[in-house]
Amino acid sequence: MTLPKKVRIVEVGPRDGLQNEPGTVGSAVKIELINRLAEAGLPAIEATAFVSPKWIPQMADNAAVMAGIRRKPGVAYPVLVPNLKGFEAALAAGAREVAVFGAASEAFSQKNINCSIAESLARFEPVVQAAKQHGIAVRGYVSCVAGCPYQGAVEPAAVAEVAAELYRMGCYEVSLGDTIGVGTPLKIQAMLAAVAKAVPMEKLGVHFHDTYGQALANLYAALELGVATIDSSVAGLGGCPYAKGASGNVATEDVVYMLNGLGIETGVDLDRVFEAGRYICEQLQRIPSSKVARAMAAKRAA
Repeated sequence: MTLPKKVRIVEVGPRDGLQNEPGTVGSAVKIELINRLAEAGLPAIEATAFVSPKWIPQMADNAAVMAGIRRKPGVAYPVLVPNLKGFEAALAAGAREVAVFGAASEAFSQKNINCSIAESLARFEPVVQAAKQHGIAVRGYVSCVAGCPYQGAVEPAAVAEVAAELYRMGCYEVSLGDTIGVGTPLKIQAMLAAVAKAVPMEKLGVHFHDTYGQALANLYAALELGVATIDSSVAGLGGCPYAKGASGNVATEDVVYMLNGLGIETGVDLDRVFEAGRYICEQLQRIPSSKVARAMAAKRAA
């Protein structure tokens, strides 16, 4: 097992992180956060979501955010779209990359997006087709790859099936999400081995939540199998809505610190990510969930 020499980090804080915040975060704050993350060297920053404001009010300013960000050459600014209507709104706002979001759990799909897995995939087909016509890249997400808050265990074969369908449609990459953070290294490796039979390992990314404190261990397990794309969230933004009080996304600072220690290239400046995390936490009046950020803050204060 050899670790990759380089890892691409997809920063999901401005979307997946902030959409879980209870209060309203101003567009200017979101724009400043995204610009700071780009300056920190992150190659992909999930900027917003073109979803119904009724369901996710935090993303209601999606067009304003896309209009306000300072687009850095070489940086991707993907946005989440649930259907063709969302895609058309994203296109009008100048998006050059979109992401679609499926689940490996039938129960989660019904509860989260009110339709079956098959129905959700059918909704994505015209999105991917339209994106191709406009030369827009599409990334696929699969949630609940290690477990579901409603049905419990999720079989690796079910994850492989959904990932294969997204890849077949034309998603350039499929991100596998442990939505409730229940995975452990062996479980993650078994899931990845199953998915890799249907989708090449180099086309897979991982999106791990840290609910049970396993995210970094699970990331290392994924790296051992050759995964070279990691989703993470600055300051660990984003709680886990299915486990009250639990931490959500793995923190970008923690991921970068680990990858630096492994000699894996990311192109990301840890100090600048720390500053971006400090900025957004001051705005939200909270402390970062990142252990690395807390340690760096204590060291600087001393």
